[in-house]
Amino acid sequence: MNVTSDALFAEFFACCPELLFVASTAGGLLHENDALREVIGPANEGGATLAELAHPEDRAALLAAWAKLEQTGEPVSFRVRLRDARGAYRPVLCNAKRSPDRSAVFGSLRATPEFGEEELTIVRNKARILDSLVNHVDKLAFWGLDRDGICFYHDGKALPNAGFKPGQLLGVNWIELYGKRPGASVVDAPDVDHDMHNWFDGTVRRFRSDSNDVYWDNWVTPLQDERGGSVCGLLGLSFDISESRRTEQELRAQLQRIEAQQKVIRDLSTPIIEVWDGVLTLPMVGTVDSVRTADVMDSLLSKIVEKQARFAILDLTGVEVVDTKVASHLIELVTAIRLLGADGIVAGIKPNVAQTMVALGLDLSQLNTQRNLRAALQHAIRSMTRPEDPPRNGAATAGAGAATPGLRAPG
Repeated sequence: MNVTSDALFAEFFACCPELLFVASTAGGLLHENDALREVIGPANEGGATLAELAHPEDRAALLAAWAKLEQTGEPVSFRVRLRDARGAYRPVLCNAKRSPDRSAVFGSLRATPEFGEEELTIVRNKARILDSLVNHVDKLAFWGLDRDGICFYHDGKALPNAGFKPGQLLGVNWIELYGKRPGASVVDAPDVDHDMHNWFDGTVRRFRSDSNDVYWDNWVTPLQDERGGSVCGLLGLSFDISESRRTEQELRAQLQRIEAQQKVIRDLSTPIIEVWDGVLTLPMVGTVDSVRTADVMDSLLSKIVEKQARFAILDLTGVEVVDTKVASHLIELVTAIRLLGADGIVAGIKPNVAQTMVALGLDLSQLNTQRNLRAALQHAIRSMTRPEDPPRNGAATAGAGAATPGLRAPG
């Protein structure tokens, strides 16, 4: 080959649109033409090998093909993903052959479709599934954003509910749009990050929002590059939950009304009556359970403090059944009454209720019990009107016609 031929070959190698290279037997790039250099950048300046440029998942296959080339000397062809100048991996078909003197390897790279036929079938099926969801699910909207927040997908039958047409927001920067729209707000998610710039951290987010009187349940998932690399965008799924939200609000309102009615019923079922100056009576009717006893304790103790009562009578005449915890609650209630400086009296206990209380093995000695409400009221009145005990010096107790208690009437 003369000088002219050498120059012509050098010019062909440099300007060929195919991706050509000359590598050492160890796989290091010795020469690459302009087309390949434009793709991979200055990767060979640091003595990079093809294995170092290959995707980690493809290195084993590349090294196996390279070993076969060295052992047999026969040309090899294999698929590999090589890192380009931007750091992304490109699928290529590599054809390589040993040089005649076996001191180097001549090769070419050709871009190939990223998916094989089987993978393409899977991708098409996924696209059909997405189209079916978009076209047939009334409450669902899909949207996709690239790394800069630009919308590249905007579809779904739920979009008209919010006043949008499918594709209406394509090409719009959502970070700028929703970062300045007061009409869209996040609800039921106090910990959600409102700065959409931070949504590209690979975290799956779920939150509820409202926009134009439409409530949305939103899922935001990261979109990664083809091989699980860095986050390159976001996929959003928004469910229109306006109907269920209204139903939820109606149920909450009904529950509030029911709770208010139950409070009225509880107040009516446990009325606290001041039957005498300093004497409160709490007549109870029906079944007494732990919840009702707890309500009674709160109400009665507050009333004792308010009225500065000296006696509190719990009338159980109308109570037929108590649960096993009520007896201990009654003892606790009487103890609490005493701590407030008053006396607690339990009246009108039925035989079956008495049996329940005794069967529990509780110490009932603290309970001041009376046969019925009348007896309890008489006991309270007598206790409040009883004269003080006479002095211990033997002075007689004042009787009829006594001028002063504790002093003997003059003869």
